[in-house]
Amino acid sequence: MMKAVVGDKLVIEGRHESDPRRIGVITEVEHTDGSPPYMVHWFDSEHDTLVFPGPDARVEHVNA
Repeated sequence: MMKAVVGDKLVIEGRHESDPRRIGVITEVEHTDGSPPYMVHWFDSEHDTLVFPGPDARVEHVNA
Protein backbone atom coordinates (compact mmCIF):
# COMPACT_ATOMS: atom_id res chain seq x y z
CA MET A 1 0.00 0.00 0.00
CA MET A 2 1.22 3.49 -0.86
CA LYS A 3 2.23 5.70 2.09
CA ALA A 4 3.36 9.32 2.04
CA VAL A 5 3.98 12.37 4.19
CA VAL A 6 3.78 16.05 3.35
CA GLY A 7 6.85 17.02 1.32
CA ASP A 8 7.23 13.69 -0.49
CA LYS A 9 7.14 13.74 -4.29
CA LEU A 10 4.45 11.98 -6.29
CA VAL A 11 5.63 10.73 -9.69
CA ILE A 12 3.13 9.54 -12.28
CA GLU A 13 4.54 7.81 -15.34
CA GLY A 14 2.87 8.41 -18.68
CA ARG A 15 0.58 5.61 -19.81
CA HIS A 16 1.84 5.91 -23.39
CA GLU A 17 5.32 6.53 -24.71
CA SER A 18 4.36 10.07 -25.78
CA ASP A 19 2.80 10.96 -22.40
CA PRO A 20 5.02 13.04 -20.13
CA ARG A 21 5.96 12.02 -16.60
CA ARG A 22 4.24 14.24 -14.01
CA ILE A 23 6.00 15.19 -10.80
CA GLY A 24 4.50 17.06 -7.89
CA VAL A 25 5.00 17.64 -4.20
CA ILE A 26 2.48 16.28 -1.72
CA THR A 27 1.08 19.21 0.27
CA GLU A 28 -1.66 17.42 2.24
CA VAL A 29 -2.21 13.84 3.36
CA GLU A 30 -5.85 13.03 4.14
CA HIS A 31 -5.25 10.03 6.43
CA THR A 32 -2.99 9.74 9.48
CA ASP A 33 -1.60 6.42 8.20
CA GLY A 34 -0.25 8.15 5.06
CA SER A 35 -2.59 6.45 2.63
CA PRO A 36 -4.18 8.28 -0.33
CA PRO A 37 -5.76 10.55 -1.39
CA TYR A 38 -3.15 13.32 -1.48
CA MET A 39 -3.28 17.01 -2.33
CA VAL A 40 -0.49 17.53 -4.85
CA HIS A 41 1.11 20.69 -6.21
CA TRP A 42 2.21 19.88 -9.77
CA PHE A 43 5.51 21.36 -10.98
CA ASP A 44 4.47 21.43 -14.66
CA SER A 45 1.19 23.33 -14.25
CA GLU A 46 1.62 25.03 -10.86
CA HIS A 47 -1.87 23.73 -9.94
CA ASP A 48 -3.02 21.79 -6.88
CA THR A 49 -5.21 18.73 -7.28
CA LEU A 50 -6.58 15.96 -5.08
CA VAL A 51 -5.05 12.71 -6.33
CA PHE A 52 -6.04 9.09 -5.85
CA PRO A 53 -2.83 7.52 -7.26
CA GLY A 54 -3.12 4.55 -9.58
CA PRO A 55 -0.68 1.76 -10.44
CA ASP A 56 1.36 4.11 -12.65
CA ALA A 57 2.27 6.30 -9.64
CA ARG A 58 4.97 6.11 -7.01
CA VAL A 59 5.99 8.13 -3.96
CA GLU A 60 9.56 9.37 -3.63
CA HIS A 61 10.17 9.90 0.06
CA VAL A 62 12.00 13.03 1.20
CA ASN A 63 14.10 11.15 3.75
CA ALA A 64 14.88 8.18 1.50
